[in-house]
Amino acid sequence: MLKGFKEFIARGNVIELAVGVIIGAAFKNIIDALVDGIINPLIAAVIGKPDFSDAFILTLNGTDVKFGVLITAVINFLLMAFAIYFCIVVPMNALNARRKKAADDTPKEVSEEVQLLTEIRDALAKGDRA
Repeated sequence: MLKGFKEFIARGNVIELAVGVIIGAAFKNIIDALVDGIINPLIAAVIGKPDFSDAFILTLNGTDVKFGVLITAVINFLLMAFAIYFCIVVPMNALNARRKKAADDTPKEVSEEVQLLTEIRDALAKGDRA
């Protein structure tokens, strides 16, 4: 049982996933700083408030339904997705494409058997029986 778990953990995908989660958590702090330090002050300059939490409030039977909180969360999510896509996904795809192209450009070695069979085929095509 322990051996199976060890093999599972040793697979590349699990380790890559763990690294991705850690990097994503650290990257969240960068996006939070961007939103809190730059985006929200710009929003405050335009609408007078740093976010939409107190905007778009509907009161039903004395209870506030705050659509602005949802709008703020959606904006934060979109900023996070945009930043992750352009800072991590696009460069990673470019790197993978470059690696694949380099692998495709390397000449593939032909085995000795295939070389001999090619020579035999060519000799038979010429009609040589040597």
